[in-house]
Amino acid sequence: MLYALLCYHDEGVVTSWSKAEDDAVLAKRRRVQQEMVDKGRMGPAIRLVPTASATTIRTSGSEQLVLDGPFAETKEQLLGLYIVDCDSLEEVVDFAKRLKEGESTTFEIRPMRIFEKGVLSGKETLAS
Repeated sequence: MLYALLCYHDEGVVTSWSKAEDDAVLAKRRRVQQEMVDKGRMGPAIRLVPTASATTIRTSGSEQLVLDGPFAETKEQLLGLYIVDCDSLEEVVDFAKRLKEGESTTFEIRPMRIFEKGVLSGKETLAS
């Protein structure tokens, strides 16, 4: 089954990390991810740009509104996600615990289905 691991953290904390601190977190996570990569079960890992760049589309009556910014103000923001193929919830929970080790990040695990395959496989966009 495919699972999405949604990564939540206080965006202000994460964006204040030095490059060295950020690189250390990502290097640790890549070591954990490698097991899934070796099994051919690691999907994309996606880092979202800060919520200030978000655009939200909401409905008000019969009108669709396009709003700057995130959908809701929360203490933790959705900062990224991992897609993994695991045989059981227990396997993905173990993977998430190992990714999270030593961090205050919150991971939400959601089973998922692909309903449109898309065409962007292999493309990458880097935000500055």
